[in-house]
Amino acid sequence: MDTKNKISTKALVMAALLTAIVVVLQYMGAFIKFGPFSISLVLVPIVIGAATCGPMVGAWLGFIFGFVVLISGDAGVFLAINPLGTIATVLLKGIACGLCSAFVYKWLSRFNKYIAVAVSAIVCPVVNTGVFLIGCLLFFMEAVSQWAGGGNVFNYMIVGLVGVNFLIELVINVV
Repeated sequence: MDTKNKISTKALVMAALLTAIVVVLQYMGAFIKFGPFSISLVLVPIVIGAATCGPMVGAWLGFIFGFVVLISGDAGVFLAINPLGTIATVLLKGIACGLCSAFVYKWLSRFNKYIAVAVSAIVCPVVNTGVFLIGCLLFFMEAVSQWAGGGNVFNYMIVGLVGVNFLIELVINVV
């Protein structure tokens, strides 16, 4: 067997192991809630897969993250409002955070692998939360406005929907 096949086998095994870890961590994270949503513990294996195996594995792990969010009922509030918008937002945010982490790591690792890992670990929750907020604006603005109770919708989205969760996810991912 040549070196190319060994690397492919290694990436496949790594992707399979990280997929299992993503599933388990997402189900475990469903029990840890700050505000209305659970903490995403799965961003760490997504960054690891993206950095070690590349964009396709990063996107795959992000997809699995989104899929588990959908089937676990963690997105139930949004599914009741707009099922198609929820599916699009949840899957896209997972895939995007895996892809972006991989591309940032690939680009920065040419200069310094430690900085590449640190920045990729920051990019992952930023993209995850950013796509969620964009999804809220595109698909759920009416509901979010009602949840804000007549207050500033943007402030409610930042503080009420993602504030504490984002900070905790960012710290966990960077550490």
